[in-house]
Amino acid sequence: MADDKIRLIRARNAQRGSFKRQGLSRKLRLEDTWRRPRGIQSKQRKDYRAKGRHPQSGFGSPKAVRYFHPSGFEEVMVCNVADLEGINAQTQAVRISAKVGGNKRAAIQAKAESLSIKVLNVRVAKVVEKAEKSKKAEKTEKAAEKKEEVTDDE
Repeated sequence: MADDKIRLIRARNAQRGSFKRQGLSRKLRLEDTWRRPRGIQSKQRKDYRAKGRHPQSGFGSPKAVRYFHPSGFEEVMVCNVADLEGINAQTQAVRISAKVGGNKRAAIQAKAESLSIKVLNVRVAKVVEKAEKSKKAEKTEKAAEKKEEVTDDE
């Protein structure tokens, strides 16, 4: 079954059409994302030959592998650590939501690693380390000790 899905994913990537946006080669600021041509005199809208193809039915992927990642895993969106429960590590991979912050992202990545779940968008999380917090605590303790020494001397 897994070999069949990998074969279908490769077939999907091979048949995927490259649909060019109208005027893409003329303007540097345009992104390479498909936008339907809407001009009255647009040759691409009128389907003139050699003016670029339109997406049509038939260019889609097979239903067996639709919405699968090219690596062969089914994508699952995760927003917190509790969402990792019930994920099958052999068939599913995790994509961490973009709205998740650094500390929670680090916790999700650590839990996924312990459960041997693949994370598709791994990032090095910028977590505030406990060492920095402890340095601040040491400074406040030293300040408190100095105050006590001053009051003891008097």
